Amino acid sequence: MRRVLAVPFRLWPLPKPSLLPVLCLLLSGIRPQGNPGPMQCYRIGLSGNLNCSWRALGDSEAPSTLHFQSQKYHLSGPQVMAVPTRQSWVTIPREKFTEFDTLLIWGAKSDEPLWPPISVDLETRVKLDAPWLCPDIHFSEDEPMETTVQWTPPTWLPNQEDMVCQFYYRRCQVEAWTLLEPELKSIPLAPVEIQGLEPATGYEMSGRCRMQTEEDLWGEWSPILSFQTPPSAPKEVWVSGSLCETPTEQETLLLWKAPGSCVQIRYRVHFQVRGQEQLHEDIPCCSFSIPTLAEWAGVSAINATNQEIFTNLSLTCSGSAPHNVVVNSTSDRKVLLVTWWQGAGEPREHVVDWARDGDPPENLSWIWLPPGNLSVLLPGNFQKGVPYQITVTTVFPWGLAPAPSVWGFTEELVPLMGPELWRLQDAPSGSPTIAWGEVPRHQLRGHLTHYTLCSTSKTESPVCRNVSASTRNITLMNLQWGPCKLWMTASTVAGEGPPGPSIQLYLPDNTVKWKVLPSVLLLWLMLMIGLVLAHSRRCVHLWHKVLPHWVWEKVPDPANSHSGQPHIEEGFQVQPLVDMPILEVQEMEPLPSMVYPQPLAVLDSGYEKHFLPTPEELGILGSSSPQALA
Repeated sequence: MRRVLAVPFRLWPLPKPSLLPVLCLLLSGIRPQGNPGPMQCYRIGLSGNLNCSWRALGDSEAPSTLHFQSQKYHLSGPQVMAVPTRQSWVTIPREKFTEFDTLLIWGAKSDEPLWPPISVDLETRVKLDAPWLCPDIHFSEDEPMETTVQWTPPTWLPNQEDMVCQFYYRRCQVEAWTLLEPELKSIPLAPVEIQGLEPATGYEMSGRCRMQTEEDLWGEWSPILSFQTPPSAPKEVWVSGSLCETPTEQETLLLWKAPGSCVQIRYRVHFQVRGQEQLHEDIPCCSFSIPTLAEWAGVSAINATNQEIFTNLSLTCSGSAPHNVVVNSTSDRKVLLVTWWQGAGEPREHVVDWARDGDPPENLSWIWLPPGNLSVLLPGNFQKGVPYQITVTTVFPWGLAPAPSVWGFTEELVPLMGPELWRLQDAPSGSPTIAWGEVPRHQLRGHLTHYTLCSTSKTESPVCRNVSASTRNITLMNLQWGPCKLWMTASTVAGEGPPGPSIQLYLPDNTVKWKVLPSVLLLWLMLMIGLVLAHSRRCVHLWHKVLPHWVWEKVPDPANSHSGQPHIEEGFQVQPLVDMPILEVQEMEPLPSMVYPQPLAVLDSGYEKHFLPTPEELGILGSSSPQALA
C-alpha cells in the first residue's frame, strides 16, 4: 500500500503581478513528462537528485538558465539554475525541491522561455537502479531443460509495489537477446522462468525495471549473470575415415559435436573390441582414435546429471549401401544438393557427411536423416571452385553401409595449372612415350573433362590433340626428327587451364638407317662376287681387273727371307805398319771408257729386295770380272 505523508497547510504569498502573464503563458503550454520534446527530466535512483537533459543546440538556441517551480506547495515563484556554456544537462540537487511534489520545469535564455514547460511528478518519474539476480540456479532433470532464477527489485521506498521488470537471456557468444514473457511485477515477487534450455550450454541473463506509470523510462541494466546448464552425453556420434574400405594411412576417428558455446566438458569414451570393453577417461572434445577391430563405440559426459546415459554407435560394416549418389549445385550456386538410391533392407537412418579437400578429419561435418529421405541440401558456407568429398551411409541396427565417396562443386572454375610431363622408355619402333601426373584436386577446381597435349619444333607451328581424362601415358607417332617441345593442359566444364611444365626432346632421324642399308647390301654383294671369282679358274684373266692386288699376288715363302736373321756390321780394322814393296809404274795410254748401262728401276711391290732377281740373273750385265778390269 502506498504511504501517505501529512504535509502541514501553509499559506504562500501570491506571485508578483509582473509574473502573472509569464506564468499564464507557461501554464497554457504545459507538456506532461514522457511525451516527445526537447527536454527530459527524471530522478536518479536512491540519490534522489533530479536530472534534466536536452538535445544539443546551437549557442543562440541553448538555454542559459533552467527554471523550475513547485505545483503542489511553493506558489511564490520559480527557482533558477545556471546552465554552463555548451552543456546540455543540469542536475538539481535533492535539497532544492520537496518529496512527492510536482515540478514545472522550462529552459530560458535572457529570461525568455525557449520551449513549453514540462510537468515532472517526483514520486513516479524515477530511473530505477538495477535489479539483483541470484547466482544460485537450479535446473530440471526432464527435457526440455528449464530453470528458475530468483531476483530482487531495486529499492525505491515511496512506491515499491508499482515496479515492473523485464528480463532477457541469450546463449553465450550470441549477440541477439531474447525477451522473457511476461513482464514481472515487484509485488507479488515471482522467480524468472527460462524454458527450452540446451544441455551443456552457456547462457547469459540480465534485467531492468521501471515504474508502472512511466513506460518510457527504464532503469539501469543489471550486471550480466552467466550460468551453464549441466553437461550430458552428445546427441550423436559419427566416424571419419575409411572404416569399411581398404585400410589406409589416414587415422579413423570417432567424432561427436561440440556442446554449446563457452563450455568445457570432459568425456568418457567406450569401445568394445573382440568382446572386451575398453574405457578411456577424461577425454577432451570432440574426437578420439578408433582402435582396430572395434565393434561399437559410445561417449558419455563427466559430471553429467545421469552418468548412465551415453551415446553409442555400431562400427560393424554390414548391409546394403546406397548407390547412384549424385551431387549437384543449386541454381544460386551456393548450396550442394545430394541425391541417392536406397539399397536393399530397412535402414534405421541415413547419414551424409562432407569435408573440404585437404581439411583434417576432425573438421568433418555430417547430418542424420530419417530412412525415407533420399536427398538433402547440405548446410554450410561452400566456396566456388573448392572440391568437397561427400559420402552417404546407410545406418542399420547391426552396422554401417557407406557408398563410395564422390566429389562435388558449387561452381566449377578453370584449372590453375597443367600436368607435369616426363619421358618413359621409347617404344620398340623408336617413338617416344610420354606420361604425366594428375593435377591436384584443389588446383583442378572442377571435374576433369580431357587433357590437351601440344608439340612444336623450330620449323613447325604447335600441333595439339585431345587426350582422354582416364589416360596417363601416350606414344607419340609421326613426330618430325630433331628438337621437339611438349606441354599439356587440363580442362573442366569451365574451360581450359594454363599449360603445365614443358619438356624438351631430341628425336634422331630414323630414315638414316634405311639410307645406309642399300650400301651395306651392295658391299656384301660385291664381296661375295669377288670371293667366287677368286676361287674360279675360268676367270683368271679378270683377277687383275676386278680384284685388288693383295688378292691375286702370289705370297712369297717366308723361309727365303733374311729379315729374321741378325745383322752383323763389319767394323773398319786398322792394318799394322809394315814395309810395303815398291812397284814401278809405267805410263800407258788410257783405254777408251766403257759406258755401263744403268740398271733398271727396281719394282717395289711391298716386299723385301732380297727376293728380287739380280741384274746378272736378268742378263743385263756381262760376266767380266773386276780383276780383268783392273
